[in-house]
Amino acid sequence: MIRIRIGKSVGNALLLGALVAAGYGVGATVAQAQEMPNRGPEIYLGHAHVDGPVDHDDIKVGRYAGRYHSIVLRVAYAPIQFDRVVVHYGNGTSEVLPVRMDIAPGGSSRWIQLPGGERVIRSLELWYARANPGDPVKPEVQLYGRP
Repeated sequence: MIRIRIGKSVGNALLLGALVAAGYGVGATVAQAQEMPNRGPEIYLGHAHVDGPVDHDDIKVGRYAGRYHSIVLRVAYAPIQFDRVVVHYGNGTSEVLPVRMDIAPGGSSRWIQLPGGERVIRSLELWYARANPGDPVKPEVQLYGRP
């Protein structure tokens, strides 16, 4: 049997190298597990706050943000009651989306497929209200899209 003595600094360097290599492997596995098959990345497109008890906002996206085939609305800080949501496309057409619901903080709508495949979104117009009007916390809605 042959024994090789490795100095402490060389041994530590080898151990560190092995841990770093293992970490990259674990990171790749976690990243792969988070991305579901047949789904693209989620792209942040903008946000708005419900300033009063009832509010109307327009999240500007713009043609330079890309083309999307589906969107989702996420809610933060306090619940939001959605009354009407209209997507305005880059070609000038508009469409009312089926999002008449209450969404709790940390919750989201389902992914909403846009008709006609990938579309340029000019803006998303929202008519909504605080689900708890007496709550001083301003709810926030975040818009994400998938190319």
